[in-house]
Formats: sequence, C-alpha cells, structure tokens
Amino acid sequence: SFYYGNFPAGFLWGVGSSAYQTEGAWDKDGKGPSIWDAFTHKKGKVFRNETGDSACDGYYKVKDDIQLLKELKVNHYLFSISWPRIMPTGIKTEQLNEKGIQFYNDTINSLLENNITPIVSLYHWDLPQVLQEKYGGWQNISMINYFNDYANLCFEKFGDRVKHWITFSNPWAVAEKGYETGEHAPGLKLGGCGAYRAAHHIIKTHAKVWHSYNNTWRSEQQGMVGISLTTGWGEPVDPHNQTDRDAAERYIQFHLGWFANPIYRGDYPEVMKNYVGRKSAQQGLGTSRLPTFSVQEKTYIKGTSDFLGIGHFSTRYVLQKSPPLPQAASYHTDPDLAELVDPNWPAPGPKWLYSVPWGFRRLLNFIKTQYGNPLIYVTENGVSDKMQCTQLCDDWRIQYLKGYINEILKALKDGVNVKGYTAWSLLDQFEWNKGFSESFGFYHVDFKNKNKPRYPKASADYYRSIISANGFPNSREVENWQQKAMDTCSTTHQLLAADSLITHMEKVTEIVLPTVFTLCILISIILLIVYLRNHT
Repeated sequence: SFYYGNFPAGFLWGVGSSAYQTEGAWDKDGKGPSIWDAFTHKKGKVFRNETGDSACDGYYKVKDDIQLLKELKVNHYLFSISWPRIMPTGIKTEQLNEKGIQFYNDTINSLLENNITPIVSLYHWDLPQVLQEKYGGWQNISMINYFNDYANLCFEKFGDRVKHWITFSNPWAVAEKGYETGEHAPGLKLGGCGAYRAAHHIIKTHAKVWHSYNNTWRSEQQGMVGISLTTGWGEPVDPHNQTDRDAAERYIQFHLGWFANPIYRGDYPEVMKNYVGRKSAQQGLGTSRLPTFSVQEKTYIKGTSDFLGIGHFSTRYVLQKSPPLPQAASYHTDPDLAELVDPNWPAPGPKWLYSVPWGFRRLLNFIKTQYGNPLIYVTENGVSDKMQCTQLCDDWRIQYLKGYINEILKALKDGVNVKGYTAWSLLDQFEWNKGFSESFGFYHVDFKNKNKPRYPKASADYYRSIISANGFPNSREVENWQQKAMDTCSTTHQLLAADSLITHMEKVTEIVLPTVFTLCILISIILLIVYLRNHT
C-alpha cells in the first residue's frame, strides 16, 4: 500500500549523469581517446552505429544544464569526471590537460554558486584508450597505481570544494559487460575469467584510493569516499522453498555481494567462492577462476567506504537451475540459477527494466542487515522509454518514480540509513550499446537539432513537486501534482512540435537555397554562352 509522509529534514534530492553519455567534445581541447570512443567508432558495436562523439553537447552547455537543475530544485548533482579529459593517456607523469581541469573547475564552481552540491564519480566507464592498448585495461594490476594517481590529482584540484566522491559507478557492468560478454567497451569476451579478474583489480583500486584520501586529504578536506554499486533484487519464486531462497541469495551475492562483501566484510561472499571454486574444479582447472585476496589485502580492503552508493532499477524472481555438464566457463552459469519476470509487471521501456517498486525496500533492508546498516545514498534510479516518437507526457515514469521513492520512505521507517536520492537521469543521453534508442531523462534532448535544445517532460514537474514537499503529504495533493504535470507537458509538446517544424524548415532552406543559387548561376552561364555565340 502507498505510504504518505515526509522524508527526514536534510534528506538530499538530486539527479545524475555521466561524462561520456552527455559531454560530447570527444577530441576537443586536448582530451585523449577513451575506450568508449574506440568502441563506438567500430561498426556494429552500437545500435544504428551511433556514438557519443557529441552526445548532448554538455561540454558546451554547462550553464544551460545548471539552469535545468535549478528548475528541478535539486540539492545535488551527481556527475562523473572523464579520466582522459584531464589526463589524456591516463598516465599522470606523461601529460595533464589544463583545459580539461579548468572545465571541471568551472562546472563545480557554477554548481556551488547555485547552491547545488557536486557529487563526483571518478569513473563511469571511460578508461583512457592508451591504458587499454598498452596494458589490457582492468585485466592488468598496473591500473591500481594509474587510477590512484588520477584520483589524487582530482582530490588535489577539486577536493577543496567536492566533499562526496565515488570511486567507481556500477563496476559490475564494467567487469561483466566489458570483459565477459563484450557488449560494452572494451568489448572483450574473456569467458569465465575476465569479469572476475577485472572486478578483483577494481576492488583493490577502490581500497587504495580510499586509503589515499584517508591518509593524505581527509583531515584537510573533510570529505567522504564511497563506491556506487548497481544491483537488482532477487526474490525467490517460492519463498517457502529453501532451494529457491538459496538461489535468490546467490543472485544478490553474485551482483551486489561480489563488490560489497569485500568492502564491508573483508572477502568475497562464501557462496561465490564455493560455487566458482567447484565449477572451476569440474572444468579441470587447478585453481578457482575467482581470484583470492591475501590476509593483508582483506584487512586493507575491509571498511574502505564512508558511504554506499546504490543504483537500482528492477527485480527478478529467481529459482535454482543447474545447467547440463560439461559447460563452458561463464560468470552467468556459475551461480546455478534462472531469472523470471511476472508478465503483469509494467515494462514501459526496454525488456530488462520492469517496474517492481517493492523490490527496492527489500534490497535496502538486505543491505541494512548484511552490511551493518551503512550510510546509503541512492545514486541511480529511473526508467527509460523506448518510444519511436518523442514522449514528453511520460506518465509511466511518474508512476515509476512515485512507487520507488515511496519504497525508500518505507525503508526509512524500517530503520535503513538512507540519506539521499539521485534520480537517473537529468537528460536523455547516449545509452551505451543502445545508442540514443533509450531515454532516461527528465529533459528530452532534440538530437536532430544542431543546438540540441532541452525540453522538460511531465516527470520533471512531478519530481520537483516531491522535492518541494520533501515527500508525499496526502493523496489529494499527490494526485494534483500528476494532473498539473500532465497539463504542463501538453503545452511543452506544442512548443517542441513548433521548434521541430522550424528546424526542418531551416534544414530544407540550408539545402534548397544553395541548390537554387547554383542552378541560377549555371543557367546564367549557359544563357551568356548562347548569347555570345549568336553575336559572333
């Protein structure tokens, strides 16, 4: 049932984005190439071969986008720094890009001038391409020191003003999609080993950066360093069946626990070690495909998070399923489970994103119990649409936000220590291997228009109402918000339609006028030649 009430005073409301998805300017002002630049420039890697070369042109529209943040009345903005924009090769001793550093200084200063707190992710997937080519990226242990140098540069340049740092955003996707399935950059299919090795190095890197901040910067800057982990919730198909309950537990441990357990408890989850170890032995391997931490490393890693960032989008029903032997080594077959969905769950966008709000409360309570009730910031939560035409009146996104945010309110009543919520995302942006075919934004971006104007959707108006009320005061008021939001979006739709027509006319004019002008000149020349011939 829906719970009416307010969030605690001081609860933080925000919205997020990432560098590669929004900035564009992929090779401008001294920026080096990232693995996503290289990946998207290969044909067949991204839907319709689209790229983030210009994305939302966020590099040139910082002030415009901060105006949107002010319109939304958010307290904070979560964005990422592009490693190759400030360190083109990824190696500090080789080259620093002052223009890139200045760009992020200007962004941070503009946010603070508008009373918006910056929450900064050091890594949202755009590894410098040079490090991938030279060392194999996250497969190589040398990334630990290179990333630590980069993180310390960020603390040095921006840490006097940035007090919330995220080391990695959704490292699960970096490891699984980058090094297991190859769906994401760098596009490697290192079945059964690649994802585990990448994750191992990322966890060690996270710990090293946390200790660097703790030892060198914390006393002076008084900030916090955490990690952002994205996970679904796994619900047993039959909650009375122990086998299904165990399978659901494995689902969570192979997603969230893979990274959270070492950081909060000192090692990989026992169930991961057991299952991957057993499968490795069955495959004739002498050691487990899941790497091990030494005793010193376990101690070093444990406790290296001042807060836990949580990204959450959807839920699955889970049951036990043992694949037939023999099987190829794969992260996906290691946990022996199958995922199901309820056909009645709303799925407004892509096939993976079903709206199941109650799973969020269960996930938050699991974290409270499993990891000692850590300080939590929700760092990503939202829903995309996959409409062929522009949808500004996004009623389904309003329903999604209403349901999921309400489950956070319930979790707070359960005693979960959630301090802030970040909706995903500010703008429609480049969605990785899906290109521009999926749209998560509160603001529609007209990518066909060279100026890439932004238009608010109904959900932007609705989210602003939640922020202003700091929750859900009563049913009548909440219903009024939705009606008002839908009325406003109808007007914006008319504006978008008019602007699109003007853009179309401009394009036609750009093509037609030069063509007509050229034809006139050609006809004039022909007539002149005929005239001269007749008079000679």
